[in-house]
Amino acid sequence: MLIKKGDNVKIIAGKDKGKTGKVVLVLPKINRIVVEGVAIRKRNMRPRKQGQKGQVAQLPTAFNASNAMIVCPSCAKPARIGKKTSGGKKTRSCKKCGAEI
Repeated sequence: MLIKKGDNVKIIAGKDKGKTGKVVLVLPKINRIVVEGVAIRKRNMRPRKQGQKGQVAQLPTAFNASNAMIVCPSCAKPARIGKKTSGGKKTRSCKKCGAEI
């Protein structure tokens, strides 16, 4: 999986298509990611203590990583990612401009 925590991504499929956000959590075993402000679902929460009110919490949901593309920091466009080895070190690079990510 080439998407890492902290990357900026653009959603290319689904109900939030076109939105951008920062990756909060990566689940590589199931190929899913959680992005800030995208794929929000509502959940009714019961009151935990006596006298406390119940509330509706908005939680981000994990979705398939194939529905998002990394936004290249140098060209500021969504791009595919390639791998390069330079000096025995693997790095990610943008397929559009060739810059390292």
